Amino acid sequence: MKKNSGIIWPIGIATAIILVFSFCVGTVVITQSAHIQESDAYMTHYQDADAHVNDLIKAEIAFNKKYNLSFVTKKIIAKGTDLSYKITDKNLKAINNAKLTLAISRPESKEFNHTLENPIVKDGIYSFVGVKFPKAGVWNLVLKVEIDKNYRFYNVKVDTRNKKVKALH
Repeated sequence: MKKNSGIIWPIGIATAIILVFSFCVGTVVITQSAHIQESDAYMTHYQDADAHVNDLIKAEIAFNKKYNLSFVTKKIIAKGTDLSYKITDKNLKAINNAKLTLAISRPESKEFNHTLENPIVKDGIYSFVGVKFPKAGVWNLVLKVEIDKNYRFYNVKVDTRNKKVKALH
């Protein structure tokens, strides 16, 4: 009996090591097959955003000290929506000389990504007219606003299925 009980522990330990190694390999194989999209929340690779995060935060703080920025679109329609943003200074005077770049993307795929520039401007309201969303569901709207040397990014998530607009800033 003592000879048999002496071999059980090494077999158990070897089996546990093989199982743990197998689970590690399985995890790597499964995650490589997943379609994971890199974040481009700042219109750049996430590594660049991480490396310059303090600069991005300082730029946003400096922008917010001088200007008000808001997403004013009330309804999202997949077949064609005017996406509008309002920019004023702190005295609520309309700003009409900003440069806007809007990146539109889906969270799970880069297939439908596109960028819009040169919106129509009237009284501080910048409108990207007739924006179409080719697939129902959640979309990311990442806006970069530049006024002179001030800039900031403004993120909004929209869902074409329920027409609700949720701003993330």
